[in-house]
Amino acid sequence: MSDLITTAVYLLMATVFLVIAGWKGLAFLREPSLTLALMTAAFFLGGLVYAMASPAGYRYIGDVFNQPWAATLPIYVGILLCYADTHILTLLWTPASTTPRHRIRQLVTAWVAAYAAAIAAMTLTFLHARLDGPADPLKFNTQQANDPAALAFLAILLTVLSCGTLSTFLRARRTVPEDPRIAYAMRWFGGSMLVTFGYVICSAPAIAAAALGYHQLEGVGVAGAGFGILGCLGTCYGMTGAAVTAWLKERRDIRLLQPLWNLVVRDVDQRFAFSPASAEPPRWVNVRFGLHRRVIEILDGIRELRSWADTDVGHAVSGPQDEPLAKRDLEAMSTAAILRDAVARYQASRAPRTSAHALPVPAPAGTAQDLPGADIEAQDERNRLVLVARYLNHPLVTQAVDLAAQRREAGPAAAAPTRDATTEQRR
Repeated sequence: MSDLITTAVYLLMATVFLVIAGWKGLAFLREPSLTLALMTAAFFLGGLVYAMASPAGYRYIGDVFNQPWAATLPIYVGILLCYADTHILTLLWTPASTTPRHRIRQLVTAWVAAYAAAIAAMTLTFLHARLDGPADPLKFNTQQANDPAALAFLAILLTVLSCGTLSTFLRARRTVPEDPRIAYAMRWFGGSMLVTFGYVICSAPAIAAAALGYHQLEGVGVAGAGFGILGCLGTCYGMTGAAVTAWLKERRDIRLLQPLWNLVVRDVDQRFAFSPASAEPPRWVNVRFGLHRRVIEILDGIRELRSWADTDVGHAVSGPQDEPLAKRDLEAMSTAAILRDAVARYQASRAPRTSAHALPVPAPAGTAQDLPGADIEAQDERNRLVLVARYLNHPLVTQAVDLAAQRREAGPAAAAPTRDATTEQRR
């Protein structure tokens, strides 16, 4: 692989890491926590490492310090710090149920001390190494393996990297956190650590052969960098996949709730909207805030319509006899029908009468009526409203609303159809 292609790949990886670092950094500013601080630091450091490890960055640092191989030390120390960060996150996220918290703190402290000692030893051995020849960024491991200090430097790196990646892999495999988002991250952490260990598998024999004077395995050592890139991509997804998935679902739910918002807020009273900009939901930033705001605005609109609600309209909704609807679907369809009918009555009460013979719209009942599913838990409200929005234009809902309108046009003497009668009429 040419230096130009390698530089492009590494700088692309650096960009990915730095973008995620900025994202996690903003999240940390909103909700400071140790987890977000570690994530931000890991991604920021990873971005710097990839920028320095690119052939262009590597040679630039060499020119600045007048030492072709000078970039090797900060790059390898940065790599170790990134994986140490991931390892510590895994320890914090996956405490065994029988392990006391103080034992977890002791374990974290021990690993931090081990990584610090390894970095100190790597720095010492690197500074004592006699590095010669022009720099080839991807072949330091094999070209400098003949120097005892450089060989010790590489041995420390590979040993600690092996222990850290395999320990993280085993920890992620053995412990399943209760939080599904963390469990999702752990699955990817475990896999990415195993892939990263492929770097050690490729590098160790190539370095050993080079130390003995045989350079036939240099290509294998260079190929190990590919495992490192794949492992980093897996780690990136592990730390961001759950958040990205949640963000996409939030955007989807905002879009699905738009018709319901139009019905109970825009068509009822726009004062329920947080601001005039509420009509245009957020698309890229503040999505979670926008979704929460949308749910609150919809609930305010529904509360205003409760006194206009006619529960008989909801009773007129029922699924086919051969395929009964689930309770949650039936409740959502009933709620959709009641809301559509309530909005129609609300709007008709405020519209001017077109003729002297037009029947006045009955005033709302004295007490507000509860809608189906009103006793749901607060954390399930979003899903309920999304389901109601999905059913707003369902044929059964439209039929129930039309039947209610026809019944009112027929006058107060017309009896409200029961659920069985409506079903029979539909059949």
